[in-house]
Amino acid sequence: MAEGRRTDADASSGAPGVKSIDELRERIDALDEELVRLLNERASCALAIGRIKQQMGMQIYQPSREAEVLQHVQGRTVAMGGPLSPAALARLFERIIDEARRLERESAGSHDDREADTIGGAWAPKRGAGGR
Repeated sequence: MAEGRRTDADASSGAPGVKSIDELRERIDALDEELVRLLNERASCALAIGRIKQQMGMQIYQPSREAEVLQHVQGRTVAMGGPLSPAALARLFERIIDEARRLERESAGSHDDREADTIGGAWAPKRGAGGR
């Protein structure tokens, strides 16, 4: 081993109850797999909602509902004691909501010119062919 460099095996303090980096990484991998499963389940629900919206002639973009979701997850992280802040959860869920909205539009065959990435919940015109 190169002097001054630590390996994962060196990282464990050996103290009882303290997990090694490898054990923590295995736990993160397992949590990531669960997150992927849950995100795909959430996306399936969003697609079903998109189909219902289409049948009812509703707009895909529902800013009041999106605000409710963000408020809900921010409250949950406060209630759970973090360590992710409400602002961090809002940023994560803004991306999750953006992807759900994209899936809804794709499944509806919608090419609304307002469809674009959002930054902080504000619409930006779609760029590219036919865009500005």
